[in-house]
Amino acid sequence: MSAEGLLQLSWRPYRFLLPRSLITSRGELVERSGWLLCLQASSGALGWGEAAAPLLAPAAPELAAAVAALPSALEREELEQRILQLPAPLACAMGMALAELDGAGGCWQLAPRSAWLLPAGEAALATLERVLASAAGSLGWPVTVKWKVAAQPDAEERVLLEALLERLPAAAWLRLDANGGWDVATAHRWADRLVDEPRLQWLEQPLAPLEHAELARLAERLPVALDESLSHLLPHQLEAWPGWQVRRPLQEGDPRPLLQQLQAGLPHQMISTAFETGIGRRFVEHLAALQAQGPTPAAPGLAPGWQPEGLLFAAEPERVWEAAA
Repeated sequence: MSAEGLLQLSWRPYRFLLPRSLITSRGELVERSGWLLCLQASSGALGWGEAAAPLLAPAAPELAAAVAALPSALEREELEQRILQLPAPLACAMGMALAELDGAGGCWQLAPRSAWLLPAGEAALATLERVLASAAGSLGWPVTVKWKVAAQPDAEERVLLEALLERLPAAAWLRLDANGGWDVATAHRWADRLVDEPRLQWLEQPLAPLEHAELARLAERLPVALDESLSHLLPHQLEAWPGWQVRRPLQEGDPRPLLQQLQAGLPHQMISTAFETGIGRRFVEHLAALQAQGPTPAAPGLAPGWQPEGLLFAAEPERVWEAAA
């Protein structure tokens, strides 16, 4: 049932360090911060949301100012209008909380087994060995690993690629994520090596976001998934893209349209983490479960092992809220 009437808004900031830094072509991710939202309806029902600071921008002073400018109570209609003008992370928190008040959380679903995130550089090989050892004998989807590339000298990464492929089982999937860090020539050199590699699931954002024509040409040779490009494309370009789209709900704005699309069976969407708290994670996992039930199931990108332990990452939103106090 839709929540109407006056809604009470409460916010709490949070901040945490990743267990280890994540090195990408765009920089080093060490810390995450943001705000938790508790939205209370006049009936007493609660909706929970999370506004995560943009990746690689942990300070986000503009988000702090936007949170401070919000009133502590709003009518539903006014809140819906404000969402359209809010920064994407705050719009995400609002939409997430409203979706729960409207019944989206009636049966929260758990995500299927995630892809494993391999760090950049030589550490990828040791991490792969641990992943394969932990997955030995497990049932379900094949092991999927995602390796961060374009973060070290290219010649070194090409050598590491060969070592990684030697260790990767025949039934496994490999995703390579360049975070837009390759130039066109480098991307095609990697494509030359991988074009006949059956374990390659896709190249993720191999070129800069605005290189759409070159990305399309590369996608004619082998699978390409868009990530950073998504916010730069027009709706008709997104609809025409033939490959996968990596969706980070906590970075995109109001998540309710994506929720509805996945419920309707939108294909070729891979749900990925923005390294959120337990409140955001609950929603992301629910979306990942819906994607897995759709026409093109794929392992989500939830980066197991890359988030800290503790109550801030609990499955129960009340515990997360108290941990942020």
